[in-house]
Amino acid sequence: MSTSFPITGLPVSGLPSAVLVVGDPARAEKVASRLTAGKPIAANREYHSFSGTWNGSAVVVVSHGVGSAGAGACFSEVIKAGATRIIRAGTCGGLQASVTDGDLVIATGAVRGDGYSRGVAPLEYPAVAHPAVTARLFSAVPSAHLGIVLTSDVFYPSEVLGSNLPLWQRANCVAVEMECAALFVAASLASVEAGAILAVDGNPLATSDESMEGYDPHRSVVVDAVDTMIEAALTALTQP
Repeated sequence: MSTSFPITGLPVSGLPSAVLVVGDPARAEKVASRLTAGKPIAANREYHSFSGTWNGSAVVVVSHGVGSAGAGACFSEVIKAGATRIIRAGTCGGLQASVTDGDLVIATGAVRGDGYSRGVAPLEYPAVAHPAVTARLFSAVPSAHLGIVLTSDVFYPSEVLGSNLPLWQRANCVAVEMECAALFVAASLASVEAGAILAVDGNPLATSDESMEGYDPHRSVVVDAVDTMIEAALTALTQP
């Protein structure tokens, strides 16, 4: 019997139950550098994982890559490894005029515009964050925007089908990202607490053609927001 999972390379047992998930392996390493006794656990494809402690509590951070399908595989293995609380700390694009670069968004739920969640639960099944995790995140960053985000599998818009972002803007979605629906559905199906906090790194509706030209997630205003996001996520993750 294998002692590690085939996708993430995580050990099948013995992991802390509090897990922070991020898209970028470099961000996972950045989080690990903030942990006490942070050390690598495994690295396979885009899935890089580390363990350590935050405020005396054991945590794991795992990168899940871009998009719901690969992230869903990561979430499944993290849950099988024994996670009971998972928080996603990522980036997003603002959809409302009040949601601007450098802001933070706490997702209360997600529109299931991804492919993964449709493969594991009926479309009527909601993608919602756990209320206690959401409350902890908001307590850590009370200036954050609260609301529903759109989870989409499309980063670059299609010239054939166009974009549905204006529709979801009118529906009062606060931001668009690519993995929250997958996390919320996978966690709810397994009775695991999950939440998400996101740093705004642009607005895809800021240009008339909704192109991603000029998109730059490495500006100082975004870097500062990511730093605040990581600390809030770790604090919420380790609260009793």
